[in-house]
Amino acid sequence: MSNYLFYRRHPEYAANESCWKHALAAYAGGKNYIEQALIRHVSEIDIEFSERRRRAYYFNYPRAIARRITQYVLSVDPVRRNANPDMVEDWSRSGLRCNEVMRQLSTMLNVFGRAWLSVEMPNFSGVPTLERAKKERLRPYVRTLSPLQVTDWAYGNDGKLLWALTAENEFLNSDPFRAPVKLRRRRLYTREMWKVYEQTASGTVEVDAGVNATGVVPLIPVTEPDGFGIDAGHWFEDVVRISEAILNNESEAQMNTVKQMFGMLVVSESFARGARKLSASGSKNDNFSATVARSAAIIESTDEKGISRYISPSGVETSTIRAENDYLKRELYEIVGLAIQSRSRDNSSAEAKAWDFQNSSQFLAVRADLLEQSELEAWKIMHLYDLDVNVPEVIYNRKFAVRDLADSIAGIIQLASLDMGKSFRQAIGYAATELLDSVEPIGVKQKQEIFNEINA
Repeated sequence: MSNYLFYRRHPEYAANESCWKHALAAYAGGKNYIEQALIRHVSEIDIEFSERRRRAYYFNYPRAIARRITQYVLSVDPVRRNANPDMVEDWSRSGLRCNEVMRQLSTMLNVFGRAWLSVEMPNFSGVPTLERAKKERLRPYVRTLSPLQVTDWAYGNDGKLLWALTAENEFLNSDPFRAPVKLRRRRLYTREMWKVYEQTASGTVEVDAGVNATGVVPLIPVTEPDGFGIDAGHWFEDVVRISEAILNNESEAQMNTVKQMFGMLVVSESFARGARKLSASGSKNDNFSATVARSAAIIESTDEKGISRYISPSGVETSTIRAENDYLKRELYEIVGLAIQSRSRDNSSAEAKAWDFQNSSQFLAVRADLLEQSELEAWKIMHLYDLDVNVPEVIYNRKFAVRDLADSIAGIIQLASLDMGKSFRQAIGYAATELLDSVEPIGVKQKQEIFNEINA
């Protein structure tokens, strides 16, 4: 069999593969990413760039943003009525709870714009008893897949997945007395079956297969509904590019600081000629570098200063770079829609604050709705694998306290101090209760009791 399965790519995958890998590297950070993202400018020689690269550090804004959105969306645990408690606590069959799997999915959506949920069942023979099923944990489970792990797929006339192909790099090390083996595999899912293929020196070999009893392809595609796909990039790509600009600016500012501490030598031309003569005479104790660079000596003629001295960059350049980075940081969060308009919120109008709050709340509510639908779909496929698995009622929180809490409380206190009638005071109580509910959700029964107290 040919190796075609290992090289075929969906058009969306082919169009976004490099961007996805770049976003993943930015999220991961570390030395490898710094060496990939740091730009060498034209006037920089090898020794200078090598030093700057060794000194460089990375503020991982992409990871902070991706995780912060997830933390906001899942700040309140979803409600799962009638769900199997054991499965909720170990949804992945590898120790990850349902909340943790969905956090992974949300963060992948932030980084890539697309992610997948894979619903699987362990492969076993015969009809297991309840005791065996419990002992061997023979039950369906869910895990997340990045878009780089699902290489190709197709949809049927009904609008549902017809088949999907996933990439698997298997690492076999169960025998402590044998060297581990790395295997490159592809898993093909259809509505009726699944097969695993392995790439060998002689070609592609089928190594495992089974029946798909669900009648559906057990993969759930999840995509941000913003036009992302072949023709539109994802907003995280812009976050990464701004973050890289900050990285390069900060690297230059750092080197400016270093050069302020360790100045650059400027020598007269006559001194340079004398040094060259000494060097040419073969004296081992007299070495001179004539390389014109930031890290070596600069030669000037006697028509200029004519004296040897040290120079260093002024503080103006460094402060300008830092100011530019501050601006980039503010714009970075503007792209994400986290309502950061300026350093001082007091300078923002009430209309601007209200707009920012509405914008962020709607963004988070849409994300919560997307996660809720995806999780519910996963429970439905688990039920198709095993009819004893309940399909719970899944409810995600859609109230987010993104607004300035201190300002909101202060406003309510000021309104409460006004000498107004009973209806006005009751309205203030209702507003305070709703604010409390947005920070820490309270039950419907408890909220009604508070309302009754306010009315009384």
